[in-house]
Amino acid sequence: MNDRLNRVVWSALSSRQSRISKGGSLARRFDPEISPFAASKDNSAAALNALAALIGRNETPVFLLQAEQILLPDTLVAEKTALGVLMTERIAKTAKSHEFEISVLSDDDVPEMLALAELTKPGPFTSRTPELGTFLGVKLDGRLAAMGGTRLNLEGYTEISGLCTHPDYQGRGLASALTLQIAADIRGRGDTPFLHAYADNHGAIALYRNLGFEIWSEVNVAVVSRKS
Repeated sequence: MNDRLNRVVWSALSSRQSRISKGGSLARRFDPEISPFAASKDNSAAALNALAALIGRNETPVFLLQAEQILLPDTLVAEKTALGVLMTERIAKTAKSHEFEISVLSDDDVPEMLALAELTKPGPFTSRTPELGTFLGVKLDGRLAAMGGTRLNLEGYTEISGLCTHPDYQGRGLASALTLQIAADIRGRGDTPFLHAYADNHGAIALYRNLGFEIWSEVNVAVVSRKS
């Protein structure tokens, strides 16, 4: 079992993405304007207290995500918990030919990206989320029909995230094509692609399996805030 994936958010925050995070050797979080994810190095009291120190009162809740059990100090409370899965690519698949074009999205596309994320709820997404990695999109009829990009970036692994399709364009294979293209780009950089899904989202898990991904582990998710 790969230790870097056990605490995948910590692995990203303490390595390749440390420049857009704050904290220290025991706990770190992304700049909240970019992403709400945070992590402690382990479940020691010192690390959990360091995590709590990064979360202010009346602040937007942070997201914790890890394969290991999530423990919280007395100063924090979980507003919501869920079970997810972390899936890694096992078979590299090539996208079938398609009539639409996949392009790299830019700052000019951010308003449409925000609107699509608000409509489809692919996960936490802000105007600065694209700073986490390259986002690709499909534009049809003069508007953004689908998008996807990368989020967590750690040694040897890069996460595919933010995949979503406008309801008007679902069923055309846009998300599958984007997933395979992003995965190919990640492999081209020498990393293994991985992604997350909620454990009860059987449709998404089946789709990702069809695209060459397999479940590496269940993961715990918690939305956490500081007690008043």
